Amino acid sequence: MKTLLARFAVPFAAILAGQYLFPDRFFVGDLGAAAVFALALALVNAVVGPILRLLAMPITCLTLGLFHVVINALCFAVAAAVVPGVRVEGLLAPVIGALLVSAIGLLMSMFVRE
Repeated sequence: MKTLLARFAVPFAAILAGQYLFPDRFFVGDLGAAAVFALALALVNAVVGPILRLLAMPITCLTLGLFHVVINALCFAVAAAVVPGVRVEGLLAPVIGALLVSAIGLLMSMFVRE
């Protein structure tokens, strides 16, 4: 149950932080849209993410793992495109969002024990 809650809370906190830190790149209509976006991002990361990581394993090895940022940015952009009320503008914004999700996930994992 904690893992499911963390999979929802991390993207939710990341999109709110992204909207606060980069208001010209991220736009969320309201908290409901942020919650739907967090759910969509968690589902995309849980279903599509592992398939993309498996298919991109050779290029990930060549780039010493840096291609994971690109895969996370793609998942972030797909989830933002699917959810109405969430707008992520530019090519750099999904990368920033993916890095925010990773950083907030790292911070939250320090405080939440399974």
